[in-house]
Amino acid sequence: MKELNLTQGSVPKVLLQFAVPFLIANVLQALYGGADLFVVGQYDDSASVAAVAIGSQVMQTITGIILGITTGTTVLIAIAIGAKDDRKVAFTIGSSVWLFSIVGVLLTLVMVAFHGQITELMHTPAEAMADTKNYILVCSAGILFIIGYNVVCGILRGLGDSKTPLYFVGLACVINIVLDFILVGYFHWGATGAAIATVTAQGVSFGIALWFLFDFSRKDIRLNRNLSKKIMVLGAPIALQDALINVSFLIITVIVNQMGVIASASLGVVEKIIVFAMLPPMAISSAVATMTAQNYGAGLIKRMNKCLASGIGIALVSGVSVCVYSQFLPETLTAFFTKDAAVVAMAAEYLRGYSIDCIIVSFVFCINSYFSGQGNSLFPMIHSLIATFLFRIPLSYWFSQMDSSSLFIMGFAPPISTVVSLLICILYLRYTQRKLYLRGTLMPAMSN
Repeated sequence: MKELNLTQGSVPKVLLQFAVPFLIANVLQALYGGADLFVVGQYDDSASVAAVAIGSQVMQTITGIILGITTGTTVLIAIAIGAKDDRKVAFTIGSSVWLFSIVGVLLTLVMVAFHGQITELMHTPAEAMADTKNYILVCSAGILFIIGYNVVCGILRGLGDSKTPLYFVGLACVINIVLDFILVGYFHWGATGAAIATVTAQGVSFGIALWFLFDFSRKDIRLNRNLSKKIMVLGAPIALQDALINVSFLIITVIVNQMGVIASASLGVVEKIIVFAMLPPMAISSAVATMTAQNYGAGLIKRMNKCLASGIGIALVSGVSVCVYSQFLPETLTAFFTKDAAVVAMAAEYLRGYSIDCIIVSFVFCINSYFSGQGNSLFPMIHSLIATFLFRIPLSYWFSQMDSSSLFIMGFAPPISTVVSLLICILYLRYTQRKLYLRGTLMPAMSN
């Protein structure tokens, strides 16, 4: 296990060293849904593509909840590392294992019991109804696997190790892609085969991650109520934010599903492209959160601010590149996931507007992580929900009514709503910076 000391050295260099393995791991993890959609798009019809797109969007909501709560673990461990409190590090790891086992069982029971109702609530096109139900049911049975390796990865990243999680995700990705071609391409099991491939890959990754965790800190795996509460207090707002934002994506999917199967498939294709486009700023912002947390624990204010500035600068390189490319050659991206010409064309229209968001989120993601790394996860949740539910969803619905034959205008709803978030972030950042410098020194708010 190779760890980085995030409180020393050149800020941009250390940030990149930590973020690059994180980015590669996120790319591989995104290949789960991307590989499913790609293979189904090559061997099946638009209804199957829509089923995988809708089903994976639902499962992404669950994954968002899990990742949000695990952020609490990552930040608490990083703060303890910065404060050189090894005992708290061990106790946080042990509490996380028990806490997430309980969360995993509850989520699995709920999703398995209500997968049919969830599919119907999505206004899934009739042609894709059966496949979507099967996809969600199979993936729901593997929720414990998703939680397992995400918790281990969150623990390791809090410790400053972003490389080991890469190996877990890499193995799962290879297994998933191979099984996709076997089950979907050879046996023609469609969306159900894609779901089985994903769950199997997650199960193998979870098994190896579990073995690694027990080998690492077996004696410390016990439930500490105080630390479990702190993990939930910090992680719950992030989980709620991710869950509600994903719910907003589901609402938008419902809006588009009523426009027909071509529009539904087009939305799914663009969402997959955006998932990949957002990976660099997400990886950088996650690195900003961990690096901020360690420096927060050590009381290094100036280094925290340098980390934020460096993170935004690095994320912008990717955001601007994706946006510019999508303005001129969007069809080369949308055609990668489907052979249906109508889907390729409609998705390309949607991507042109949506891709502008890649630039704006470079700022917002890093600022959110900067605050989360200090133990303040409430503010990122508040401004994100304001932008999403007061702007993004209403604008998406309004734009869909303006032109029901195209997704072009709808593509501008995401960047407009993110601009709202950015303006709120800038105002709040100025306010908190004054408070930090007035205090002169920074003490870990979560250390007691």
